[in-house]
Amino acid sequence: MPAGKFHRYANWTLRDYFVHIGITVKELIVGNILGFVGFLLGFITSVFRLMRKNERPNVIFLKGGYVCLPVGLAARFFKIPYVIHESDATMGLANRILAKHASKVAFGVPLSDDILAAHPNYIWTGIPVAPEFKPVSVSKMASLKKAFSFSPDRPLVVITGGSQGSENLNEVTRQILPELLKIASVGLVAGRKHYENMVDLKKYENWNKASLESDFRMWEFNTTMNELMGAADLIVSRAGATTIAEMAALKKATILVPFEPLPGAHQVKNADRLEKAKAAVVIYDSKMMKEPNKLLEEIKHLIKSPKTREQMAERLYTEARADAASHLAEIVLKEA
Repeated sequence: MPAGKFHRYANWTLRDYFVHIGITVKELIVGNILGFVGFLLGFITSVFRLMRKNERPNVIFLKGGYVCLPVGLAARFFKIPYVIHESDATMGLANRILAKHASKVAFGVPLSDDILAAHPNYIWTGIPVAPEFKPVSVSKMASLKKAFSFSPDRPLVVITGGSQGSENLNEVTRQILPELLKIASVGLVAGRKHYENMVDLKKYENWNKASLESDFRMWEFNTTMNELMGAADLIVSRAGATTIAEMAALKKATILVPFEPLPGAHQVKNADRLEKAKAAVVIYDSKMMKEPNKLLEEIKHLIKSPKTREQMAERLYTEARADAASHLAEIVLKEA
C-alpha cells in the first residue's frame, strides 16, 4: 500500500534550515508534499481493504513508523481494535497520533508507575529480538573470534552503524584505527550505503591465503550479527532501539553514539536513559566529530577495565526481556 513520510529534523533552529537550504528544499518541502499525497493514498487504500467484511481482521498490530498511520486511522474508522508497539524511549509521530485510541500501547522500554497509572492501556513488553541473541560464555567468545579469523587472545571491538552504516562513525574509525589496533582487534560493519567510501581501509586487512594476519576486518554488512557481536568484548554503535535490545540480550558492554538530528531525538533519549542507569557510555555524534580522540579514549579505558565492562553489561542486560515476543503475541491475541 502507498504511504507517505513526513521529514523533520530534531532541534533545528530557523538558521539551520537556511544553512542546509539544499536539504530543506529537497526533503522538507518537496518531500513533505509527496509524503502528504502518499499518506492520503495510503488512507484511501486502507479504507477500501478494510471495508471488505469477509476479509476484515479482528485486530491489527502496528509496529510504528509512517506506514502504520493511515492503516491505524482507517482501523479506527471501522472500529477495529489495534495494538501499537513503540521501541524507542520517546514516541514517534505516528504512534503519538495513534496511541489515544489504541487498545494497547506496548513499549520497548520500562515505564514509570506514574505513567502506567495515568495510561491504563500502556504496557511494557520489551523489544522482540531473534532468539539467537543471547549471552555467550568466555569460551564461546573465543571460538567465535577464531571463526571470524581474529586472535582469541586479544580484546575485540566491533563498530557498527547498522545495515546502512554511519558515515560519521566510519570516518572517525578511519582516523583512530592505527592507534586502536595497538590495543585490540577491530571489526567494522561499514554499511551498504557507505562501504564503497571505506575500501581504503582494506589495506589494514591482510590475508595469507585463508588466514588473517592482521587484527582488522571490514564488512559491508554481516548476516550473522549475533555471532559477530557475541564475539565482541566491546561494541560501538548508534543508539537505535532494536540494536540496543540485541546488545542487551547478548549482555555486552557498549559505547553508544546517538545521532542528534533524527526526528524526536529518539536516539539521544534512548542513550541518555541508559547512561543515567550506568548501562552504557554515551558520546554524542557532534562531540565525536569535533573530538575523534574522545571515542578512542573511551575505548581504551573500557578495554583496560574488564570489571567496568562487566558491570555495564550486567546493567544493560536488565533491559532485555526474553519473553518480549510471546508477551506481545499474547496481547494481540487477547485484543482479537
